[in-house]
Amino acid sequence: MLETERQSADEVRSSIERGLRDPGVFRAALMRVRASERDAWLDRALGLGALPEDGPDLPPGCVPYLPSPVDVLLRMVDQTPIRSSDTFVDVGAGTGRAAAFVHLLTGASVVGLEVQRSLAGVARELAARLAIPHMAAVEGDAAQLAGQMVIGTVFFLYCPFSGHRLEKVLADLEPIARTRTIHVCAVDLPLPACSWLTLQSALSGDLAIYRSNLLDPGDRRDPASTREAVC
Repeated sequence: MLETERQSADEVRSSIERGLRDPGVFRAALMRVRASERDAWLDRALGLGALPEDGPDLPPGCVPYLPSPVDVLLRMVDQTPIRSSDTFVDVGAGTGRAAAFVHLLTGASVVGLEVQRSLAGVARELAARLAIPHMAAVEGDAAQLAGQMVIGTVFFLYCPFSGHRLEKVLADLEPIARTRTIHVCAVDLPLPACSWLTLQSALSGDLAIYRSNLLDPGDRRDPASTREAVC
């Protein structure tokens, strides 16, 4: 990174730690960084070090943790779009990097589901260290927990798994989609056919955004009344 970009990341981190979290200011700082350096900039702004190694608690069939590129996250936020009234659920959240980014960029509440204890611990430390409000890291198998995320309005899957585990997660999200319109954002992950999901727009590279079709499309109910149960 350029020295100006390193300084920018340090200034953003200082602001976050002091409780100054204006999504507009965060976006402006991000957009001043060269696209090729935004991932390194975000890691520095969040104070994240080298990636932890995957542990023995990664179930068979699950993909080792790899952070989602900032470019993908930015497109997802803008194309969904994600608003401050949403609750973003990252399925396979790793260190909480994507969840923290979405919160800082939008003000949305965020929940990360992570099966690996060591990674979930890093995510909890990140939320505590930066004092990020409405950010929770839930340790456990997403195939068992996704259906419990009844406050979720946007679900993010960066190729965490496929096959029967993916089918189960989608089946467990359907009841939630009967209570509010939700979005499922998938990266590098072809979803099996689901009658209750409609592709929202043409595929954008590796990103596909689906909208549930069981309710009026405008019915994205504000989950704020139930946030504190998780966050």
